[in-house]
Amino acid sequence: MSISYPATFQAEPTGGFCVQFVDLEEAFTEGDSMEEALFNAAEVLTLTLQGRIEEGQAIPEPSRDVAGAHYVAPDAKTQAVLLLRQARGSRTLADLARALNTSWPQVKRLEDPQHWPSLKTLDRAASVLGKRLVLSLE
Repeated sequence: MSISYPATFQAEPTGGFCVQFVDLEEAFTEGDSMEEALFNAAEVLTLTLQGRIEEGQAIPEPSRDVAGAHYVAPDAKTQAVLLLRQARGSRTLADLARALNTSWPQVKRLEDPQHWPSLKTLDRAASVLGKRLVLSLE
């Protein structure tokens, strides 16, 4: 499981790039160089997903195999929240709290993108959900 969303990068006639996310119409940005546009894209994606989480809005699954798109990942906290939500599926937070032998508020914090859970906690939650926590650097 991974979280990355397709974005189109359009070169501007006056220089720089305009970036639009395929699955999140409100998420767009720009940059003077491709490197800056990619950096800004990751930031706007993170903010858009965090805003949707906080507002209780639906978060679409990322489209796959979009021709010509660059796939961009949000920050680690936001990825962790979305991955835990996916892995949890229809299980309630109360079910997860019981399985982790902790409180409902503690488990709810795992799905708060403003909270930094420890790797130990993430690993335990993944294990309870039948998954393995795997880290990678890109």
